[in-house]
Amino acid sequence: MKASMFLLGAMVSFLMSSCGTTQHSSIPTSNQLPQITDNYSIVWVGTGESFLFKDGKYIRTESNDYAFEVVQRRYANSWKSVKNMHRLHPDYDGKAGPREQTLFFGIDFSRQKEAIVSSISSSLGAGKGESDGQFREQMMEVEVEGISSFAPYNAIRITQHYQYEEGLLLETVELFKRKDGKELPFAKIEEKAVIFRPTTLTAAPTIFSD
Repeated sequence: MKASMFLLGAMVSFLMSSCGTTQHSSIPTSNQLPQITDNYSIVWVGTGESFLFKDGKYIRTESNDYAFEVVQRRYANSWKSVKNMHRLHPDYDGKAGPREQTLFFGIDFSRQKEAIVSSISSSLGAGKGESDGQFREQMMEVEVEGISSFAPYNAIRITQHYQYEEGLLLETVELFKRKDGKELPFAKIEEKAVIFRPTTLTAAPTIFSD
């Protein structure tokens, strides 16, 4: 299908490089390796369930589902995240890019009066967002750079619900097209992830079983 050709092409190709939507490197280069001592590092591990908007409603597209891991480094009021995605479904047709993809998000937070706002640079394009002071509820929008005018989306909205006490992150990724002052939905992904943080173990966590 023509529509499925672009599915997640933005968020996925979360990675844009595979869909030709950006000329940027997926991950910024550096001559220094990242550390865990100068930031608060979190790893999120989860899955994304894909939906396509058709005939006025969202329908499941299981072949575009993916597993993922995000390494999120929080430097005071600046975050840097790298997301790795894995499409494992045997019927995935490859039209949204390689099965294995990588995305980068850099987010800088600032206060504007009573609001916490964010400026976003990413593999997908630039954007902006808003959050509460504890970073529990966030919304971000990215204008996809370099995407074809024939593509069924040109913007991405990411809505996040950080449930820290439960160790969960719930996220909705919406792909849509802004045209003539309207929003035309194309697809969405419902993500759920659990949190991992550095820890110590009192013994080997697994043993060989005969």
